[in-house]
Amino acid sequence: MRLVRFNDDRLGLLTDDDGIVDVTDELGLETNDPLKEYAQKDLDASEYEGEEADYDRNEVTIESPVRRPGKVIAAPLNYENHVEEALADKDIVTEEWFTIEDKGYFLKAPSSVAGPEDGIELPFNDRRVDHEIELAFVMGEDVKDIDAEDVWDAVLGYTILLDVSVRGDQDRSNRKSYDTFTIIGPCVTTADEFDDPHDLEMELQLNGETKQQQNTNGMIYSCADIVEYASIGATIEAGDVITTGTPEGVSPLSDGDTIDAEIEAVGAMTVDVTERDVAFEDVDVRKSQKDE
Repeated sequence: MRLVRFNDDRLGLLTDDDGIVDVTDELGLETNDPLKEYAQKDLDASEYEGEEADYDRNEVTIESPVRRPGKVIAAPLNYENHVEEALADKDIVTEEWFTIEDKGYFLKAPSSVAGPEDGIELPFNDRRVDHEIELAFVMGEDVKDIDAEDVWDAVLGYTILLDVSVRGDQDRSNRKSYDTFTIIGPCVTTADEFDDPHDLEMELQLNGETKQQQNTNGMIYSCADIVEYASIGATIEAGDVITTGTPEGVSPLSDGDTIDAEIEAVGAMTVDVTERDVAFEDVDVRKSQKDE
């Protein structure tokens, strides 16, 4: 199944001919985060597959599958070719190479999550901001201290995630948590549709030019490894989003750019880029002083 959140608070099944079967009422979903509710209640929409579509995809607004995940857990430097790229370009990383085992995962603010039709808004016109395509997945149940081999049964499904990143010396969670910096979509393709999530071709084109192209078999740490590590310190909850790192080919974004991102068997999305007329060097974050 391919699950989509659309028109703010509706959950649907995306059909092969780009129709949407609305299952919100049939499943008794009541919140404005229906996929998260679906995961938390361990529901099953498979009986509605094959139903006549209620909408054409182009008639609705496709949103991020999960509106507000409790956590977005991200794996840094998880493809060897991106490690080499990062070490060669100090705009990407200012430290020596490190692994997840060295420094762990990082978190992205849930408020940074947006859908493909929301687009990416660059916060500054004088800072480098890069695209990063990643395979991500949504958890289908709560787990704690889980072994890697048991992770697979806890995954609801897989999706595309664009981890947008301001380059610089700030902490990762700072640089990657601006509004619209976690684009997720267009759907969550359920785990039963995959033989192996580590054998999927993914590609990102920027203005029609291929920038990133890689099979997910290039990951250093697997999807399950990341969850096992993260669950040592935190309960991973149904509806949380885990993202697995990006391959080489990251490059800067500019106002007016268009990104086309695709992952085999998962989906494809087009995302537009705009820019605010604000310079980082003009932002004064010093504590304001009251007038004497």
